[in-house]
Amino acid sequence: MSMAVVGMIAGMALGFAGYFGGFGAFLLVAALGAVGFIVGRFAEGDYELGDFFRRRDSRRERR
Repeated sequence: MSMAVVGMIAGMALGFAGYFGGFGAFLLVAALGAVGFIVGRFAEGDYELGDFFRRRDSRRERR
């Protein structure tokens, strides 16, 4: 499935949540979608847990 189709489906889900459930439901669907995206990237091996806890500038650690 292409990323355009995935984006369209996510947008439609957010639209339905916002229309039928209000702004709170919109935020809940958006937050759960973000969590699902991160978990999916972990499952595919694109992220590792250490990526979130390491410093960005590794040169400072060497000094």
